[in-house]
Amino acid sequence: MITGQLKSKIDKLWEEFWTGGITNPLTVIEQITFLMYARMLDMNEQADEKRSARTKIPFTRRFNDNEQHLRWQNLRHLGAEKLYKVVKDELFPYFSKANDDESTEGAIFNEFMKDAQLMIQKQSLLVKAVEMVNDLPLENSDTKGDLYEYLLSKLTTAGINGQFRTPRHIIRVMVEMMDPDKNSRICDPSTGTGGFLSVSYEYLLEKYTSPDGIEREPLFDEEGKPLLDRDGKHVENVLYSGDLIGPDDRKHIDTDMFHGFDFDATMLRVAAMNLVMHGIKQPDIHYQDTLSQSFIEKFPAEAKEGMEIILANPPFKGSLDEEDVCPEILRKVKTKKTELLFVALIERMLRVGGRSATIVPDGVLFGSSKAHQQLRQLLVDNNQLEAVISLPSGVFKPYAGVSTAILIFTKGGTTDHVWFYDVQADGFSLDDKRTPIKDNDLPGLVAQYKNYQQLRDRHSREGGNPETLMQAYGDRTKKAFIVSKDDITSNKYDLSINRYKEVVYEEEQYDPPKEILGKLVLLENEILADLKQLEEMI
Repeated sequence: MITGQLKSKIDKLWEEFWTGGITNPLTVIEQITFLMYARMLDMNEQADEKRSARTKIPFTRRFNDNEQHLRWQNLRHLGAEKLYKVVKDELFPYFSKANDDESTEGAIFNEFMKDAQLMIQKQSLLVKAVEMVNDLPLENSDTKGDLYEYLLSKLTTAGINGQFRTPRHIIRVMVEMMDPDKNSRICDPSTGTGGFLSVSYEYLLEKYTSPDGIEREPLFDEEGKPLLDRDGKHVENVLYSGDLIGPDDRKHIDTDMFHGFDFDATMLRVAAMNLVMHGIKQPDIHYQDTLSQSFIEKFPAEAKEGMEIILANPPFKGSLDEEDVCPEILRKVKTKKTELLFVALIERMLRVGGRSATIVPDGVLFGSSKAHQQLRQLLVDNNQLEAVISLPSGVFKPYAGVSTAILIFTKGGTTDHVWFYDVQADGFSLDDKRTPIKDNDLPGLVAQYKNYQQLRDRHSREGGNPETLMQAYGDRTKKAFIVSKDDITSNKYDLSINRYKEVVYEEEQYDPPKEILGKLVLLENEILADLKQLEEMI
């Protein structure tokens, strides 16, 4: 969580870009990302210099003797005209050169900084942006992730291929249901801004922090007054140290736990910075169309049976080079629809026993085409389809009003029952404003899902009576209920919740028609009397 003072700084920086002629939110974030990257390069260079001076051990420099003027500490003191010229003609070309070294920064940004361009046209705007980025607390590891999340929260437009930022609270619910551990390999094949990966990391820190490793700091506004929540309680920033994560686990987390792919270079730059700001040193982020046949050629360890957990919100539309789609995926589901192809891709990427939580448009659940039925049959017959969670249609506003659902399945195994849950409220209004409200089904969703998992696992382990499951989730009038595989297959593998949910209609009691007419006559007479009185007053 970040303070109101820091939010106001970011808001001011945002307004400067807006008034400076840069109105695309993604472009604003990208340009701020470049400046943050430049500052973090120098911060890490300074840290290595101090360490080398103390230990007398040399290190590989990021800036040679002829590039010292490109360091942030030197750049930020230049005048407007000189600053603009150096940043445009030297710093941005340097970003491409820096990709060739073996430093941490080069390894992370090596694929998608080459085409970085300065979009800021006004010298005065660049000066203000440099000043404000310099004031951001990038040295505070506990604040950096929240700071970048606040920047990303300003994304209110979808990309040209249908990508948009998945609401953080929806991501959090999906991560909690997947419950990753410190040995997992987690992937998002359409990573966008890296939300699923960054929230997974936050969840891991919480999961592996001892009671003594938790720090709480109260938050204050610009005037030094306590920040209060809606219930009048003092708002605290809770910091999780992850002190139960050992050195070997830390190395895995920093280098081989988080994998992300996208074919939008702008999104990749933002995603890489997002993960670095959260504290992951070398996330495995790559420029790659994961539906392409080149994916398995370039990344064989990730593209086929390489992942334990996949979290995704794939694009629902966009351009598709049909000739370049991997033939192996097309054999699973013959279609041009990206939402179907991505689910088939995810099924291929998971190792046996691996699990996925994926957001899909409702059409995937009930579409009548051969490809739709083929995909659903693949999930039900060849894997363990665990859950279908129906989301309200306003969850992705203002980007889109499409109705969606979360599919949860395990690679391999068998499907006996599918657990359905009907989310009708997610804690926010379902209009474009998405203002907070009290109604929220998400905490109940997580609790009920974990309860269902325990009952199902006990039933599977002990060979128990299926009546136990039916007693808990057999009532289809409830929010949570189960449907047998036989019912699903007999309905052409239809997975829409409305196909199976039973609605209880309450009988309404009305007054007799004569009484209603009598009341209408009395009301009409009162209106005529009032009109006559008004007429006499004129």
